[in-house]
Amino acid sequence: MVRAAVIAVYVTASGRREALAIGRALVKARLAACANIIPGMRAIYRWDGWLQSGAEAVLILKTTAPRLPALIARVKALHSYDCPCIEAFRVSGGFAPYLDWVRAETAPVKRRRRARA
Repeated sequence: MVRAAVIAVYVTASGRREALAIGRALVKARLAACANIIPGMRAIYRWDGWLQSGAEAVLILKTTAPRLPALIARVKALHSYDCPCIEAFRVSGGFAPYLDWVRAETAPVKRRRRARA
C-alpha cells in the first residue's frame, strides 16, 4: 500500500481569532491533523497597486496530498481575505511515527452501518 504524502500548508490570517477558527474547523473536519498558530506576524505586501503593511497570524497546517484540495477549498470559504495566502509544501522527511499520525488523523472516517432489528 502506498502511503499518502504529508503536506505542510502555510496560511496567513487577519489575526489570531481568524486563524484559530480556521484551524479548529479544519482539524474537526479531519482535513488537517494539526494547526499551529503564530500570532503577531507583520506582513509587507503590494495590494491594488499600493504598498501595504499589517499585523497577521500564521497558520501552519499538516495534512496529506489527497486531502489538500478540500483543505484549500475550506480555507478559502472560511477566510476573510479576497486572495488568502495558502501555500503547500511536500514534507520530504521527518519522524516516521509523527508522519503516520498525520496520515491517520486526516484519513476519512468510515461510517459503520447500523444493524437493523
